[in-house]
Amino acid sequence: MCIDEERFEQAKNRIIGVSRERQGIGTLSEKTTHAVLKNYYAPDPAVHEIPVADFVADICDGKEIIEIQTRSFQAMRRKLAAFLPEYPVTIVYPIPRQKWLYWIDEETGETSAGRKSPKKGNPYQAFIELYKIRQFLGDPNLHFRFALLDMEEYRLLNGWSRDRKKGSERFDRIPTAFVEEVCIDCREDYMQFVPYEIPENFTAKEFAKCAKIPVRLAQTTLLLLTEQKIVERIGKEGRSYLYRVCEILS
Repeated sequence: MCIDEERFEQAKNRIIGVSRERQGIGTLSEKTTHAVLKNYYAPDPAVHEIPVADFVADICDGKEIIEIQTRSFQAMRRKLAAFLPEYPVTIVYPIPRQKWLYWIDEETGETSAGRKSPKKGNPYQAFIELYKIRQFLGDPNLHFRFALLDMEEYRLLNGWSRDRKKGSERFDRIPTAFVEEVCIDCREDYMQFVPYEIPENFTAKEFAKCAKIPVRLAQTTLLLLTEQKIVERIGKEGRSYLYRVCEILS
């Protein structure tokens, strides 16, 4: 999906702002990524925070609802049960593609120099969250936008380890670039998560290798792809389930 870079920069500036940048990181809210994406997908503040069916929708223009979900999808269950019978609902889920990590010392107010994380995010990470709302995935009113962002992550040095990093609290995540948007609007869109080079019959381990993800994440992905009738189990190879792409899609 094509990213509107100019609109993203406008959304960033609207939330962060030159004056707030001058005042320092401590003035930013905990949900900067949430606010930036809300302003990217709906620049008009008149459609923000709209009461709908005993809940508040992040964005609602009377025709559809957009929810920016930066945390666990488990919290979305009650909202989805209320929203989906009435409106098309799009869940926007930000995924850190490349991350720079900063540490804030609460005692001195000092912020460390940024360190580039060796790990890179990918769209498959969303399947961990999709699993938590799997009962809704077949609803034609439910859509997804996985927003892969480069971002700065600020954490407080308040953890339990000697260096105070393990168990620390995340203070904020600030998006710096919108790299890619992966969309799911219908069941067939899940096919994009089946690697092109996958063998005709494959195990979770082979899927993980082709997708370049951990085996455990591949197992969760394949479970949901099976439920969406994108792939099917056809037997076993040793102790491992054997899969293939469903014939209707192949």
